Amino acid sequence: MSSSSESADVVICGGAAIGSSVAYHLAADPGFKGKVVVVEKDPTYRLAASALSAASIRQQYSSAVNIRISLFGIDFLRNLGTHLAVDGETPVIDLHEGGYLYLGGDEGAPILSANQALQAAEGADIALYAADMLRSKFGWLNTSDLVCGTYGVSGEGWFDGWALLQAFRRKARSLGVEYRQGEVAGYSVEGGRVTGVELTDGSRIACGAVVNASGTHGARLAATAGVVIPVKSMKRYVFSFTCKGEVDNCPLLIDTTGVWCRPEGKRGGEGQLFIGSSSPANEADQEWIESDPGVEDVDWSFFEETVWPALAHRIPAFEQIRPGRAWAGPYDMNGLDHNAIIGPAVGVPNLYLANGFSGHGLQQSPAVGRGLAEHILHGSYRTLDLADLGHERIVEGRPLKEANII
Repeated sequence: MSSSSESADVVICGGAAIGSSVAYHLAADPGFKGKVVVVEKDPTYRLAASALSAASIRQQYSSAVNIRISLFGIDFLRNLGTHLAVDGETPVIDLHEGGYLYLGGDEGAPILSANQALQAAEGADIALYAADMLRSKFGWLNTSDLVCGTYGVSGEGWFDGWALLQAFRRKARSLGVEYRQGEVAGYSVEGGRVTGVELTDGSRIACGAVVNASGTHGARLAATAGVVIPVKSMKRYVFSFTCKGEVDNCPLLIDTTGVWCRPEGKRGGEGQLFIGSSSPANEADQEWIESDPGVEDVDWSFFEETVWPALAHRIPAFEQIRPGRAWAGPYDMNGLDHNAIIGPAVGVPNLYLANGFSGHGLQQSPAVGRGLAEHILHGSYRTLDLADLGHERIVEGRPLKEANII
């Protein structure tokens, strides 16, 4: 028997961008009059992916559902005051639509071309440029081994992820959502439904529905309800550096090697500041970890041996840079297909999953929060169908492969 007990209509496990977006969208729905409790282990969010993310948004995906999610996301960010203002104060997230630039050589060009056709058909403002056009638009770019690139003319860029997280949280609280510091130990299940959430301090919150938005800890938590999801924690680094050479109007660039970079702030006395990194080139090289890494747990040899050489080849001005600070953070990686697992769990219909975002969580938080709120309230998606990302495909071993992973 728990030492204390209370109840809520919806309990959300995890209060970062995804969890707080679900909470906001629930509380903002005029038809919802219930109680929402968000349980967050660390209200400083110091190790949360939302706080450590490179905080960017793109429509350059290879699956239609991801493109649609991001089209909603950029519209939401552009109109943040309409959604998240509190007492007439609009959050400032410094949205900069600098675009993404994916580069392709002989092998990657057909994939980029096919993806761009799908993206344009879905209404995304993505252009396909041949190498000579890339050379004309981005004079600092080495195009000697490129065939083409796809560029987000509008609707893609980066923003202050911490500010977006706090804006969701502040708005949700203003609408009556209760935030509770605590760690969820597991779920109580009776008759195929979650009846409550057990916390490590011995307290219990009875609930009508529960949302698992626990990031890299989501698989462990789902397992307490008998639900298996292939989500593991994987370490990622972000490195900063300054460059005195001219690299004007640089988008978020993804090299053929998978190495990426983007500007961060304005040019100062030491030059333009950039951030960049890379995913492991091979699945076998992924560093799976049991717990979230410390922010300072950085392997600088990865920058020296992998990231910097690729960037210096692609942007010759980067041959001479000054390294700055760096940090490590977690990806909640879905090992089946690198796409999020969203919606009711198979066999436990009032357990809603929001896991395995594989680096896309912050940019997908507006649409995912809205979609899950709709499903909780109405039993189905009302505006954007997220069923392609449902738990059914995990159970059936039916991957929805995403080609554009960073």
